[in-house]
Amino acid sequence: MSKEIYLNQIKEAFLPLGVELSDHQTEQFYRYYEMLVETNKVMNLTAITEFPDVLVKHFVDSGALMKVMDLKNCKKLIDIGTGAGFPGIPLKILYPHLQVTLLDSLNKRINFLRQVVNELGLENVELLHGRAEDYARRKEYRECYDICVSRAVANLSTLSEYCIPYIKKNGLFVPYKSGKIAEELEQAGYAIKELGCVLEKSEEMCLPGTEIERMFVFIKKNRSTPGKYPRKAGLPGKEPLVSVKKQ
Repeated sequence: MSKEIYLNQIKEAFLPLGVELSDHQTEQFYRYYEMLVETNKVMNLTAITEFPDVLVKHFVDSGALMKVMDLKNCKKLIDIGTGAGFPGIPLKILYPHLQVTLLDSLNKRINFLRQVVNELGLENVELLHGRAEDYARRKEYRECYDICVSRAVANLSTLSEYCIPYIKKNGLFVPYKSGKIAEELEQAGYAIKELGCVLEKSEEMCLPGTEIERMFVFIKKNRSTPGKYPRKAGLPGKEPLVSVKKQ
């Protein structure tokens, strides 16, 4: 398949999200795909490597947030557990004005993302190697982001403790969840409140042209997160705040 066909398919895939990619943005997505597949041969970045699947399940899925939220007035975004750069890199391509921080615990992935950022000419992207629990305690990162996003696979109680400390008052934590999550939302109720937030709404959609369900949960911060959170490394996963009972 020729490069021109790939580029046309990328452009067409984003139209249902209400966005008409520029030639430059389209080229950036194409180069990102090339780098992802090439690097994946020597390092496990993703199990999804076929172009149509990467396009929908990584690129369009990452950008699907724009269908339910306008990021034009958002300035600072952090992606926790970014992995191969999803959703952070696609959101940066779609919204070049964003100041984006990508955090991951595996340095090899961060090194790959550094190459992507340089190759795609992305500006105002910060790459952090380490644990979310550790960076959240540093004043230059704590409560200074307008929005935190994450496609990381973790229950919402655990993910909330990782992510909520990063967002400023009136900011949003928006995890990308899959399928039916009513029970998970209910279980996370204590954690969300304890960490200084309220559950604002959730938006469900299917990725364009598929039956793949995507649920966006909008968690809004209305007060500062208590200083004792996040707890020390490993605890949010082993002992989610869902297990803590009100006295």
